[in-house]
Amino acid sequence: MLVGALKKLKAGIVGATGLVGQQFVAALQDHPWFSIERLAASERSAGQAYGSALKDPRTGATRWYCEGFPKREVLELQVEDASKMDCSGLDVLFSGVEAEVALKLEPEYARTTPVISTAAAFRYEEDTPILIPAVNDQHAEILRRQQERRGWRGFIAPMANCTTTGLAITLKPIQDAFGIERVIMASMQSVSGAGRSPGVLALDIIDNVIPFIPREEEKVQAETLKILGKYEDGKIVAADMKVSCTCTRVNVSEGHTEAVFVSTRKGCGVEDVKDAFRKFNEQHAKSKLPSSPREMIVLAEDPFRPQPKLDRDNHGGMATTVGRLRRDDALDRGIKYVLVSHNTKIGASKGAVMVAELLVEKGYIG
Repeated sequence: MLVGALKKLKAGIVGATGLVGQQFVAALQDHPWFSIERLAASERSAGQAYGSALKDPRTGATRWYCEGFPKREVLELQVEDASKMDCSGLDVLFSGVEAEVALKLEPEYARTTPVISTAAAFRYEEDTPILIPAVNDQHAEILRRQQERRGWRGFIAPMANCTTTGLAITLKPIQDAFGIERVIMASMQSVSGAGRSPGVLALDIIDNVIPFIPREEEKVQAETLKILGKYEDGKIVAADMKVSCTCTRVNVSEGHTEAVFVSTRKGCGVEDVKDAFRKFNEQHAKSKLPSSPREMIVLAEDPFRPQPKLDRDNHGGMATTVGRLRRDDALDRGIKYVLVSHNTKIGASKGAVMVAELLVEKGYIG
């Protein structure tokens, strides 16, 4: 579907005053395919202009946490009560609410409207894909089954956990070229992944590493198998591999770093894997999605890269950077590498917008 030269699709944002909702505003306000038409948040913000809802009522300070600033026409939009929102006039709704809220509200929205969500609430449902463009586009077909099964005119399409995203992107070309038996991953995740509330207290994270992130490891393991699975006979069959991970929080503002160890089914050398990454990029280069990076995987040859401070913003924060690619003799047919992926860009709202673009292109939206 061609959109850019035609009338823009009407988009709404739920959770608009929160951090993820603000990221949606930043990603959408100049978008060539979508226009921000409506904003919704909690009852506390409802009835106010968006600019007023962003202000701290005690100090008057504007609580805006993203790059840039909303345009005047966005600041003047009246914020609606998310619990009472009728989104039937919208082409797509972007949801940036917490999982507990999403579980209640998103099915109501999906009765009439496609919902692109950053929440985990529906990721593990049998009729729901976890889409990453260029990795598992064919999984979108299950959305038709979701609509039929639930009686919705819309649907719910959640994006992957931010830690899963970079891992799945880098595993895809390895899986296709050599097969994968097992994956072991240790993450060093930025504090922004915890959000601003409850977040990670400064006194906890400074001069420290937090060795546990609740439910994170389970999410990454389950989502990786689902994303890399096959779509067969109207369902997603999980990938036949084992995934184990340890997830930690470190004193970095943005950008998740992951040390990845892979045991392949067919033998391969370092140059073979680099070649698989390059071919994956060549295939992806055909993409016409506005948010799509020029390269999905950036190969770093410097042994001191990737680093979140230097590499998280590669291709606008939409690329995953891979370095320190080596053989691992402790595993059968083993390779290992380090990746950096931007958790608040491709791993959050900007990545969700790219999912919406894919679904526009495939005819599921618009």
